[in-house]
Amino acid sequence: MKAHNQDPNENYRFTIETPRDTEDVKETLQAMAEKKRIETEESIQKIIDNERSEAERANKREEVTEPNNTDEMLSLKEAIQEQAVEGEAPMSTALTLRKILGGDILNTTTIRKQLWLFLLITFFLFIYISNRYSCQNALIKIDRLTKELQDVKYKSLSSNSQITERSRESHVLQLLRNSKDTTIRMSDQPPYMVNVPEE
Repeated sequence: MKAHNQDPNENYRFTIETPRDTEDVKETLQAMAEKKRIETEESIQKIIDNERSEAERANKREEVTEPNNTDEMLSLKEAIQEQAVEGEAPMSTALTLRKILGGDILNTTTIRKQLWLFLLITFFLFIYISNRYSCQNALIKIDRLTKELQDVKYKSLSSNSQITERSRESHVLQLLRNSKDTTIRMSDQPPYMVNVPEE
């Protein structure tokens, strides 16, 4: 069997040859396999030579155009930026407690892009906490003042009752009798109206 290759884009065509009388079928197949192996090695060698020559041409071009120091600095800066971007592993879809507690969640780009939002939320939290603290202080002060007001009301009621008791007529008479200093006494006659004629 022989393969005829007319065009590399076409399929192989096979022709069947009968073995010669002197040759054995086994020897024919071995010869064909050896020929195919040699052709394969030659094509691989051609590909390797082409790649080497292209690499040599690229090296010559790089030698002709030598970059200056600023280009090297820019390329170093670009390389560092690429490493920073490449080194950042994308956040997997599985959000675990280990990633949250380990701080890996804070390294994602979405968190870094929303940094100002988190700062704004933190600012509002501080305002909320301070407002709640001042309200609690005001409530404590109101409770204290309410208790003081109630105490003052009770004192006022007790002092009013004492004054009322001391200013009663019977109590005043009792005090006068006990002191024996005064000549003021209770009248035996009822009060009466005095009419004064007009002139």
